[in-house]
Amino acid sequence: MANLDKILYKALHNIPITTEEIRYLLKLTKDSARERLFATARVLRRRYFGDKVFLYGFVYFSTYCRNDCTFCYYRKSNQDCIRYRKTTREIVDIANALAESGVHLIDLTMGEDPQYLSRSNEGYEQLVKIVKLVKQKTNLPIMISPGVVPKDVLKKLKQAGANWYACYQETHNRRLYDRLRLNQSYDERWAAKIFAKTIGMLVEEGLLVGVGDCIEDAVQSFGEMRKLGAEQVRTMSFVPQKGTPLYATGAVNDYYEINTIAVMRLVFPDKLIPASLDVEGIQGLKERLDAGANVVTSIIPPEAGLAGVSQSTLDICEGYRTVPGVTPVLEECGLTPATLAEYRDWLANKLGNGAKEGVMCE
Repeated sequence: MANLDKILYKALHNIPITTEEIRYLLKLTKDSARERLFATARVLRRRYFGDKVFLYGFVYFSTYCRNDCTFCYYRKSNQDCIRYRKTTREIVDIANALAESGVHLIDLTMGEDPQYLSRSNEGYEQLVKIVKLVKQKTNLPIMISPGVVPKDVLKKLKQAGANWYACYQETHNRRLYDRLRLNQSYDERWAAKIFAKTIGMLVEEGLLVGVGDCIEDAVQSFGEMRKLGAEQVRTMSFVPQKGTPLYATGAVNDYYEINTIAVMRLVFPDKLIPASLDVEGIQGLKERLDAGANVVTSIIPPEAGLAGVSQSTLDICEGYRTVPGVTPVLEECGLTPATLAEYRDWLANKLGNGAKEGVMCE
C-alpha cells in the first residue's frame, strides 16, 4: 500500500508516473487497492471535466469489409454475420435522429467497404458526400472511421466537416498486430493518423485487450499514444466472435480493461477516455465511468437496423444504448451529460480556435 500511496500522490500532483509504476497499477487485483486507483482517476477527471460526460452517437453504416482481421466479426471471410450497407438517406436520417436525442458527436463508422474504398474516385466522393450531408443536417461534430484512406481523401473529409479521425492500431506490438490485422501495414495505418493531425484533425487511438497481449504491450501503447498526441484514448476488452479465428478464445474478465481505463486517466488526465457500450452494454457502463471514463460511446438508436462492432446486437433493440438509457447510470455515478455548447467549447479549444483554457463546468 505504501507503493500505491506514492504512485497516486504523484498522479494527483502532476508528477509523471514511471513505466514500472504503470505496470504496478495495471496488475492490481485486490478490490481495496483498485478502488483507491479508481477514486484517484475520478478526482483527476473532475479536475479537468467537472461532472460532465460527453455522448457519442454511433452510425455503423456498412458492415462490408475488405480486410480479414482475426478478431473482427465483420472480417471479409466470415459467413456467419449479416451484412448491410445503409443508403445515404438512411445514414443522414439516423444521424439526425441521434442529434435530436441529445448526443454531442456523430461517429460515422464502416468496415473498409470496397464499395467506398475500391471504386476509385466514385466511392471516395460518396463517402465525402455522406460526411457533408450529415454535417449540414445535424450541425454536430463528426468522427469518421473509414479505415486507411488516401491523404487527399482525408483532406476532403475534413473539409466536408469531419473533426475527428479514428483508425485504431489495436496493439502497438508489431508481431501481435500482424496476427490481428492480417496483411495490413502497421506503418501505413500509423502514418494516416499522423497525417490527420497535420491537417488539423483530432485523432482517437485505442488498444484491444484480451487478444494475446500482455502488460508490456499496454505500457508500450501508452507511450505510442503520447507520441501520437491523441486527444481521445480508449481501451476495450476483446469479445470472442463466431466465425473468427479467435472465437475459441475464452471470454475476457473485464477487470483488466477497467484497470487500464483508470491508468489511462492517471497518465492522460486531460484526455477524453470512452466508456464503450459495445463490450458489456448498459450493465458495464457504471464501472467504466467509476474508473474515470468521461465519454459514453456506441449510442445506437433502436429500430434503425444498425449493429455494434464487438457486440452486434447487445442492448440495441431494448433501447438501453440511447441518451435516455444511459442518463440514469450517469446520475448514479454523480455525473451528468454535458451541454452541446460545452462539447463545442472543448473541441474549439483543442482545434485552436481560441476557446478559453481551464476546467469545465465547475
